[in-house]
Amino acid sequence: MPIQSIAGLNNTAGMLKINQSMKPTPYEAQQSFGTYLKDAIQEVNTLQGKSDQLTQKLIMGENVDLHNVMITAQKASIALNATMEVRNKVVEAYQEIIRMPV
Repeated sequence: MPIQSIAGLNNTAGMLKINQSMKPTPYEAQQSFGTYLKDAIQEVNTLQGKSDQLTQKLIMGENVDLHNVMITAQKASIALNATMEVRNKVVEAYQEIIRMPV
C-alpha cells in the first residue's frame, strides 16, 4: 500500500505543476473574484440572520443560552466589520489606480 500512495503523490505533484502553469483568463479571474465576493457577503448575511433569530428568541423568552446569543452576535459583528474593512481597502486601491498617470 505505501508504494501506491507514494506513486499517487508523485502524480498529484505533477498535476499541480501543470495546473499552476495554466493561468486563468481575465474573464475567468473576474468571474472567480465576483463569485468569491458574493459568497463572502452571503456568509455575512447568514451570520446576521442567525444573530437576529437568536436575539428574537431571547426577547420572546424562549429557551436559549445568553452566552450563545452573545457569541453569535459578536461573530456577526466581526464578520461585518471585516467586510467593511475589505470594502474600504478595495475602494482605496481603486482610487489609487484612478490617480495613476497613464
